[in-house]
Amino acid sequence: MKKTFLITSPICALAVGTAARAEEGGSGHYTPGASSDFMDAFPNRPGGFTIINYFNYYDATTSTSRQLLFGGLLTAGLDAHVYSDTIAGWYQAPWDILTGNLAIGIAIPYVWMDISGTAQRIGIDGRPGQVFSAKSSVNGISDISFNPFMLGWTNLAKDLTIDDLVTVYAPPGEYQQGRLANPGLGYWTIEPGIMASWLSSTLGTELSLYTAVDFNSKNPDTDYTSGTVFILDGTIAQHLPLGKGFIGVGANGFYNQQLTGDTGSGALLLGSFKGMTAGVGPVLSYILPMGKNQLFAEFKWLSEVSVENRLKGDYIWFKLGIQF
Repeated sequence: MKKTFLITSPICALAVGTAARAEEGGSGHYTPGASSDFMDAFPNRPGGFTIINYFNYYDATTSTSRQLLFGGLLTAGLDAHVYSDTIAGWYQAPWDILTGNLAIGIAIPYVWMDISGTAQRIGIDGRPGQVFSAKSSVNGISDISFNPFMLGWTNLAKDLTIDDLVTVYAPPGEYQQGRLANPGLGYWTIEPGIMASWLSSTLGTELSLYTAVDFNSKNPDTDYTSGTVFILDGTIAQHLPLGKGFIGVGANGFYNQQLTGDTGSGALLLGSFKGMTAGVGPVLSYILPMGKNQLFAEFKWLSEVSVENRLKGDYIWFKLGIQF
């Protein structure tokens, strides 16, 4: 390449708006693809801010033979359409900690949900009742996520960034038992994770990986505790000069596996109910340096190719942000 590739990673790995509801409802707080490439690595801008808007669309279904618990209802044959738009911000402190840098961040999502299918209410004896057609269309603020701390090391090796972080999901989003669609999940999640991103400043080649584990609290409305979930997101891409900036073309893959079974009286009907999802799709990005600042955008379409005890569908992501 004639042009030296030099771009600092603009945002922290902070997951955003939940696309579909809970391990209890076939999904969880972390949305696949949320933290998967160099844009999600440590910002490397001491004393600087990053503001970003995430837009996510999830279109998914379940078969009539696959039962999931949604809002305390036993459901089958679901058809879900979920939009989320998230405003997120991060600040990187100007001092060093343990030879690395410190950043904090917060993300506030707003969701629009439309879910329909067949459902059964669970009686006080734990048995499902009569089957009926159900549909819910709601919108509102979803569960807020924040990084109380994120440590990043950008000098371990040339072009390599390593992040050690904790993401906390708080449940202010509305949750109503007996309703298919809920903006919130009704419980807390703590997600320790590690992000590694290598982006060659001379070749433009990128290899990025995010891995984490989600620990979920009990949903007090349904007495349901979703099991611990392992998360793996990764990207391989090639970045090339285009105009005054750089364009990146590549692929993102993800794998989420529930490690422990669901527990609580609300989980008795379906048992341990471990879930899994794996998928892949294309990623297109663009970075435009503007003096000391930079504008960045990303589009990706990720399709779930294998699932167990979850909704199955496609994620569409669009990110737009600025670092200053």
